[in-house]
Amino acid sequence: MTQAQVSVPLNIPDVKVLKSEINQRGELIITVESTKDGTSCRICGMWIEKLHGHDEWVILRHLPVFGRPSYLRYRPRRYQCLKCEGKPTTTQRLDWQEANSPHTYLYDEHLLLELVGSTIEDVSIKENVTYDAVLGAMERRIEKKVDWSKYTELGTLGMDEIALKKGHRDFVTVVSARLKDQRIVILGVLKGREKDTVIAFLRSIPQRLSETIHTVCCDMYEGFSEAAREELKGVTIVVDRFHVTQHYHAAADDLRQEELRRLKKELPEEEYRQLKGSMWAFRKHPADLRPEERTILRRCSSMLLR
Repeated sequence: MTQAQVSVPLNIPDVKVLKSEINQRGELIITVESTKDGTSCRICGMWIEKLHGHDEWVILRHLPVFGRPSYLRYRPRRYQCLKCEGKPTTTQRLDWQEANSPHTYLYDEHLLLELVGSTIEDVSIKENVTYDAVLGAMERRIEKKVDWSKYTELGTLGMDEIALKKGHRDFVTVVSARLKDQRIVILGVLKGREKDTVIAFLRSIPQRLSETIHTVCCDMYEGFSEAAREELKGVTIVVDRFHVTQHYHAAADDLRQEELRRLKKELPEEEYRQLKGSMWAFRKHPADLRPEERTILRRCSSMLLR
C-alpha cells in the first residue's frame, strides 16, 4: 500500500534536495547540493567561480520533522583563485551554516528557543544532543548583532537567564520576542545578566521597534525588571509562570515536610508508614493522580486536621 506523503520546506537558501531517507535509528537524512556558483577567495576576497573539486561529506543537525531528528548531508564545493599567488583554493560557505558548527543556523535557533524556561541539561536530554552541543549553540550567538530590519514589531519581549555551567555563577541572558503572528524569535544572547548589559541591549533596539513593545516577561531577578522600567516606559512587566510556580511549589513543599516531621513524632509508626509516597502525590495536578495517590492525600488531610 502506498503511504501518504507530504512535502516540508527546508527553509534554507541555495540548495537542491537530491534525496531523503530514514536510517536504522529513525533519523531523516536529507542529501543536498549547493546551487550557488562560486565563493569569495580567502586570500584576496574576490569572487571566484573556478570549481576545484569537493571537500569530504558534512552532516549537520537540522530542525526535527514530525518528531524525527533530521540531518543535512552535503559535500562543500572548493573553488580556485587564479589571480592569487599559488592559485589557492577556498571552501564555499553557505549562509545557513557557520564554519565548524555541527548544526544549521536554524537548529541553533531551535535549541535556544528550547532553553527558554528550561536548563541546558533538560534540552540536551530532550533533543538527544550533548551538553556541549547546546552550550556551543549559545556561545555562537553571544554578542552577535541583531538584524533589526527583519522586524516590523516586537510585541512581547522575554528575558531569561541561563547558567552556562552547572554550579557556577556563569550566566547568559537569552532575549526573545513573541511577534504579532505568535512566532517566538531569539533576538540575542547577552554575556552575563547584569542590569547594565540588559540596558545596553534595550538601547540598541531602534525607536520604531521599541515603541511596539507592550509587555516584558522575565524572571524575578530585579536587574531585568528595573532595566525594562527604565528603558521601556509604560510597558507591562510580567513574571513568567515557570518562576512563580517554582516559588509556590517550594513554599508548599516546605510546609508538607514540616507537617510530616510533626506527624512522625505524634503518630504510631504503622500509621505514619501509610503516608509514604505523599511527596509525589502532593506535587501532581489533581487530574493526574492515581487512585492510590488520592488515598494518600486523603490520609494526609485527615491527619493534618486532627
